[in-house]
Amino acid sequence: MAVGPASIARPAPVAGRPITLRGLLEREGVFSWIMLTPGVLFLLAFVAYPFFYGIFLSLEEHPVARAGRFVGFANFVILAHDGVFWQVTRNTFMYVAVTTVFKLLGGFAMALVMNQSFRGRNLTRAFLLLPFIVPTALSTVAWMWILDPTFSIVNWLLVHGGVITSGYSWLGNASLAMWSLIVVNTWRGMPFYGITLLAGLQTISPDLYEAAAIDGATTTQRFLYVTLPVIKPVLIIVTMFSVIFTFGDFQLIYALTHGGPANATHVFSTWAFDIGMSGGQLGMGAAVALAILPALVVLIVGLTIYLRRE
Repeated sequence: MAVGPASIARPAPVAGRPITLRGLLEREGVFSWIMLTPGVLFLLAFVAYPFFYGIFLSLEEHPVARAGRFVGFANFVILAHDGVFWQVTRNTFMYVAVTTVFKLLGGFAMALVMNQSFRGRNLTRAFLLLPFIVPTALSTVAWMWILDPTFSIVNWLLVHGGVITSGYSWLGNASLAMWSLIVVNTWRGMPFYGITLLAGLQTISPDLYEAAAIDGATTTQRFLYVTLPVIKPVLIIVTMFSVIFTFGDFQLIYALTHGGPANATHVFSTWAFDIGMSGGQLGMGAAVALAILPALVVLIVGLTIYLRRE
């Protein structure tokens, strides 16, 4: 006579068992939502609401202290026919592209050096973060003195080194002002690249380098075929965040040049502030701020798709 497998006895549910707070917290779904709620509320209050309210403002003619009037896409049409808008567009893309390349190269070199073993390595790593953690207003004041046409240490070194005969007005010259801002932004942003890429480099197993060396790979080949492929996801993500932060850079530019001279250093964030707050045209200022949104969306979606393929 065949005997079937014994069934496992399960306790019958207790009818009418009260639901306690501890019982709710022990449920995975409830506990997850409780942990997510503060972050979701923060994003709704400080990201989602300003974003959608900005879209609403951009569709209005809304001077300060007056009721707004819906005008649809009229603000964007006006911007499309404004020569300053296209100058600001060129400034913004140049500023973001050049600083991103400089920060990427400098930060990567910094990470490679900091990944080596040498005396005082930990102290050096701590000093690397100083440009990034010092308040922007404080570091900007220091750079104002460094680039001052009268008291500039840069001018003093160049004049006494015989490179130039007289000092330059680094922030007052339309050609030099943008490059001065690029240098300051690169100085401030390189530690972000350096520390992030250093963390990625330290995840690479030394066995990979040893195996490549045994196979006869040179230092350049180990860098191209071991280091870069492994660190590529980190490199893409840190570049994406850096581009987003640089597109929205405001304090550094506004404190050093205020967008001048002659709009030579205005980017979307500073020009939107001048139009919306200083000029009192909230609708037009919101339209300027949102004009950069398509470029950011294309960038983020493109990098995300590429990262998923990798």
